[in-house]
Amino acid sequence: MEEIKNITQEESLDYKAIFFKIYRFWYFFVITVFIALLIAFLFNKYTKSIYEVSTTVLIKDDRSSMDPQSLIGFGFGRNQQNIENEIGILKSYTVTNKAVKELDLDVSYFVEENFITSELYKESPFNVIIDTLTPQPINLKFKFVILSNSKFKLEAEGKNITYYDFIKYEVVEDIIENISIDSVYRFGQEIKDNNLNFKILLSKNYDAKEYKNKNMYFIFNNVDQLTKQFQGINIKTINEEASILEISLRGNNVLKSVDFLNKLTKVYLNRGLEKKNLIAINTIQFIDSQLTEISDSLNYAAKKLEDFRTDNKLMDLDFLAKQIFEHMRELEGEKAIIMVNSKYYNNLKEYIEKDKDIANKIVIPSSMGIEDPLLNELTSELSNLYAEKEELLYKSKPKNPSVIALDFKIESTKNTLRENIKNLINTSKIAIQDIDDRIAELESRISKLPKTQRELFRIERKFTLSDKLFTYLQEKRSEAQITKASNITDNEIIDPAMTIGQSAVYPKKSMNYMIAIILGLILPIVYILGKDYFNDKIIERKDVEKLTGLPIIGHIIHSNKENKAVVAESPKSSIAESFRSVRTNLQFVAKGKEKQTILITSDMVSAGKTFCAINLASIFALYGKRTLLMGFDLRKPKIYQDFGLTNTEGISSFLINKSSFEDIIQTSPIENLDIIMAGPVPPNPAELIASDKTKELFDKLKEVYDFIIIDTPPVGLVTDAFLLMQHTDINIFIVRQNYTNKKVFASIITDVEKRKMPNINILINDVKLTKNSYGYGYGYGYGYGYGYGYGYGYGYGYGYGYYSDDKDMERESTLKRIFKKS
Repeated sequence: MEEIKNITQEESLDYKAIFFKIYRFWYFFVITVFIALLIAFLFNKYTKSIYEVSTTVLIKDDRSSMDPQSLIGFGFGRNQQNIENEIGILKSYTVTNKAVKELDLDVSYFVEENFITSELYKESPFNVIIDTLTPQPINLKFKFVILSNSKFKLEAEGKNITYYDFIKYEVVEDIIENISIDSVYRFGQEIKDNNLNFKILLSKNYDAKEYKNKNMYFIFNNVDQLTKQFQGINIKTINEEASILEISLRGNNVLKSVDFLNKLTKVYLNRGLEKKNLIAINTIQFIDSQLTEISDSLNYAAKKLEDFRTDNKLMDLDFLAKQIFEHMRELEGEKAIIMVNSKYYNNLKEYIEKDKDIANKIVIPSSMGIEDPLLNELTSELSNLYAEKEELLYKSKPKNPSVIALDFKIESTKNTLRENIKNLINTSKIAIQDIDDRIAELESRISKLPKTQRELFRIERKFTLSDKLFTYLQEKRSEAQITKASNITDNEIIDPAMTIGQSAVYPKKSMNYMIAIILGLILPIVYILGKDYFNDKIIERKDVEKLTGLPIIGHIIHSNKENKAVVAESPKSSIAESFRSVRTNLQFVAKGKEKQTILITSDMVSAGKTFCAINLASIFALYGKRTLLMGFDLRKPKIYQDFGLTNTEGISSFLINKSSFEDIIQTSPIENLDIIMAGPVPPNPAELIASDKTKELFDKLKEVYDFIIIDTPPVGLVTDAFLLMQHTDINIFIVRQNYTNKKVFASIITDVEKRKMPNINILINDVKLTKNSYGYGYGYGYGYGYGYGYGYGYGYGYGYGYYSDDKDMERESTLKRIFKKS
């Protein structure tokens, strides 16, 4: 139970360590949040706002009769197909292009202010008047500055400029040239070059205070490119079962987007109305062509009749002649109608045989008074097939299987219609022949009348025939005009696009600020934890504990002093106090042994083992114990430099019997501290250390000194330290914070553990503590394993009140707070 309690406590402490590790970099959070909010502010300020405007259109089902499928629940699919077709029409190039042309967007005007470019749609202080007979350069920026109420400056520079014909609405392929304009002009003055011609006038929006000397520019637009831009509208039904379409468009200028959507829906509805009026228009055009011919004949017959009556003083026929004439007029009337119908049949036959697409030219037979059921059905079916093909081509290609199938149906219907027309023409010929025969019989009776009566009869007959045809066609024309006037659109606008209440959909300022705050908080956390996760250096106590089970005997805080002997130089400093804590813990490790031989090593160079050896020896000497510091790094001796002593004699010279025991011992400036240098660098240091002479040396030294501190080479490089461990009581392995590599340390310490070397302890060196170092200090402050934690408390109790400056007192206070539970 006690073990489980400790584990739970450690887990709780780990969460606190993470919190304080992050909290230690609070300033980082402040900086990143500030920078993120600043970026969000600049982004919101200098990004063009995008607005979304929308309109709704009701799409009515075009079925005139009850659909049998709807009775059994399958009618929705056909209605959905109709809606998809209407969406295709609304997004089509043809409809969009017509809307763009009607909006007159040939020239776009812009103003540059505070690094933001805004379009002056319907708000420009000037207007560019284009000479449409001359091609104009497109997509070239004409910089424009108003100098006064009468003058302006115009600049333009471009290479390989393309020109556009605003009459044909197409790019002029054979004109590509360079343009360079930099001049002052008067308003109304013609600006003319080889291939451009326009003039500029002030508009009613001009305000000298607002626009004078302001940077503006205009460009001539390619209408085709504008059309493709506006085709990016979004169209969807308001819900799955409704046939109301919501058409939305996003743009930088609200008014421009509103005008386009309203113009688009107007063009769309007009297209549907024009399609419905097409039959009436074609009928009227056909009748007008016939009336032109008949009108001349009628005028001629009327004049001849009037002249004959005047010359012969004969106003009317006698009774017998009237009876024959009335009968003849009835026959001529029937013949006239049959002749008109026959012309219609021949006209329809000609369209079918010669025109590839007759959808816009068909005159429905019923509009001409032709009541043949089969002809009406076939003509109507052919017209519907062409309309269906046209709608399908808005969203499909000609090679689409559906289009190919429709082409097959159209051709089949046309063949059937040809046969029907052929039969009707033959029938008309037979009917006309029959009427002609009956007329011939009447004419034989007329021949018996007096010559004057016969001549009057012939003239009135021609007049009556022309008049009958003219009257009949006029009636049909009036009927077609009434039909056209009574037509209304199938679809209707529910809500037009409006400028009122439009707010920007991009950038979303509040969301951007929220994202900035979140990123400002998350990025430092990711950086801190990521840096900690990917760091291959030892940072915290737990990093060591994860790699080895060896006890941690203490930690040495970071020193800013150049002199390595900081304990002797500043015995009351905080770093001296940390060495006192280590000294106290060593007493527990040695289990009260009076004399101790302590070896200090590390995995690699620069871990601080020499620094720790010097200061640990100094702390024992200051404690009043006879202490010896041995520089057993025979390969790279350095200790003599820190104390200003010589290295001419030392361990190496003693081991080869060139120096006596007394000659190699040197007195240091520190009381109670003697030093034995490494001596001259030998060619075989490992063999010397393994010799019996080394044992002899230690035997003599242990008789003289209370504490012997041995500085050795790194065990990761050479085996010297392993050879010396047989002569020591305590072995200290130095780990340097933020320097010792985890993998290297793990490899070496594993090897050390496998060798089963006695009494090995870990000392963590160069620990950096700050005011906000709770996370770090907590990690290292909670005991040192194997019951050594309480030694720290003793160490701090011992050192309390001995710091020599305010900074050291502050560090002592921090360390006491961190380790008060140790």
